Amino acid sequence: MTDDVDTQVGDRLVGRVLDGRYRVGARVAKGGMATVYEALDMRLDRIVALKVMHLGLGDDAEFGRRFVAEARAAAKLSHPNVVAVFDQGDDNGTLFLAMEYVPGRTLRDVIRQQSPLPPARALDLLAPVLSALSAAHDAGIVHRDIKPENVLISNDGTIKVADFGLARAVTTTGNTATQGLLMGTVSYLAPELVTEGSADARSDVYSAGILLYELLTGSKPHTGDTPIQVAYAHVHADVPPPSQLCPGIPPYVDALVQRATARDRDLRPADARVFSRQIHRVRSAINEGLSDDPELTGDLTLPIQQLRQDNEYDDGYSRGTGYVEQQPRNDTIVVPFEPPRPVVRRPATATKVPRPRQPKKGRGLIALIAVLALAVGVGTAGWYYGIHRYTSTPGLLQMTVADANAKAVELGLTTTLANQDFSEDIPKGEVMDTDPEPGARIRKDGEISLTVSKGPERYRVPQLAGLDQEAAKRALESIKLVTGQINEAYSETVPTGRVIAFSPKFDTVMKPGDAVNLAISKGKEPIAVPDLTGKTAREAIRTLRKAGFTVGRTDRFDEKVAEGRVISQTPNSGTLFAKDKVQLVVSKGPPLREVPNVRSKKLADAQKILTEAGFTVKVEKAPFNLGLNLVAGQNPAAGQKVKPGTQVIVTVV
Repeated sequence: MTDDVDTQVGDRLVGRVLDGRYRVGARVAKGGMATVYEALDMRLDRIVALKVMHLGLGDDAEFGRRFVAEARAAAKLSHPNVVAVFDQGDDNGTLFLAMEYVPGRTLRDVIRQQSPLPPARALDLLAPVLSALSAAHDAGIVHRDIKPENVLISNDGTIKVADFGLARAVTTTGNTATQGLLMGTVSYLAPELVTEGSADARSDVYSAGILLYELLTGSKPHTGDTPIQVAYAHVHADVPPPSQLCPGIPPYVDALVQRATARDRDLRPADARVFSRQIHRVRSAINEGLSDDPELTGDLTLPIQQLRQDNEYDDGYSRGTGYVEQQPRNDTIVVPFEPPRPVVRRPATATKVPRPRQPKKGRGLIALIAVLALAVGVGTAGWYYGIHRYTSTPGLLQMTVADANAKAVELGLTTTLANQDFSEDIPKGEVMDTDPEPGARIRKDGEISLTVSKGPERYRVPQLAGLDQEAAKRALESIKLVTGQINEAYSETVPTGRVIAFSPKFDTVMKPGDAVNLAISKGKEPIAVPDLTGKTAREAIRTLRKAGFTVGRTDRFDEKVAEGRVISQTPNSGTLFAKDKVQLVVSKGPPLREVPNVRSKKLADAQKILTEAGFTVKVEKAPFNLGLNLVAGQNPAAGQKVKPGTQVIVTVV
């Protein structure tokens, strides 16, 4: 048993920003070599699927090099049935792929909920997969990991294939088959990948054929207790016709499956495009309602039959010896087979007329002894099979797995870990339920299934700041939290519709069903623009800055507006946002005027000239005044430009 509880409480990636660009959101799925998260590409403001390689893979320099190379190759695939690869990165040893986010479900969900499927439906689901593989094979790319989990079905029904090249990046870094790829995808593994470690387009065809078998039957063709047993079956046993499990499947569909899953890769379709053409022929036969098409069936099965004939193939039944399979590289495996015993029929003889038997003495006593013996035998058998072989299931609740197993072994029983579940009452790691239940009858050598507590179900609040409202809601739902009160508020930094803040805060541990309150941005707050025309420039600037605006100023002369007051502003009404600019035009008063020359003029004439020019006049007498009333000097001097209304001092003699 592992003490790791597969929840997001310990997932420290949730809420982080990788490579300064991708904010990691809710976890979507977890596989053998990577975990997929919904993430926000903050640079392009879009939701992506972030596939993060498990810790340790990033420490392998060779894997990092191949990972980059395979990601670049996959990114070149542009096809409507291929999940697009946008980016790849390395954040301090955390390798990741940024891919197209496909909301919906996987083909595994369809198999789990709907299989076995009618042949027409199964072929329709497989056709887009082969279309994607055809594009890859044309580009020289082998997927190597076709399985239902890598086939995504969007909410609008579009089928897309994911993870091109990742299996190759993993399996070429020193991981053995059982350590790496085999552990997760052995049920769909081509024989040559097990025996030789090599793959080509025909390996993908084999995996697609297994996929078709599972769609048609709802089960995998090869099973075993360990991955190695399943891998052995791929190498040494043919995939049976689907009609063995689901009668009514046409022979040409059986032939199609067995052709695609031939153990010798030379007998399979050369690539996905060839396989796709075969599926088109089979689909047409189904559309025509044909229960059998000997010509089509023959076209699909002839190469296999021909090879067996060329190799003097012995099916083990016609000769009644054993089941011998011809294997590549002289790997001949003999599986013992016992042919059915012949039925021996005795020659007919003349019918004899039985003679009536005479009753013998003691027959009644013999019958009585027989009845008593039978009663004793039945009683003994009933005791043995009904009581003697059974015992009571011990009470193992609230024990550790080790203690529960030890107690069971003392009684001659065994235990198996059947399930883990959350419990508010039973501490983590202790048994919370058994099957059979305590006190129930169990065989003395029986097995007890244990359900072990994962402790209280708790989740950590993910980082929601910056996510849009729907993405935040999905992130909470993925860890069984709910969206609580939603408040809208203006924000100068967070775009409209995105989360400004949330409570409880990030990383708070909460129970399922607990609510997280969100503050959603309404965008920047609009600010009404006041009309400050006619106000002093100082007052207008202070008012606008206090409202949050920046202010621009231009000064100019104006005959009507007093100096220092606002002539106009732009805009002078409506609304703006903080830090937006309001432009003011401030008056410098009337334009300057040139002082006329009144020297040597009579005082009366000088006063008239200056007054008409818009100036005021002050008369001063010279110290040596002679009484002539002539202007001997003036200040400001003649020709100088001054403001209208300026006082001109004239000196008379």
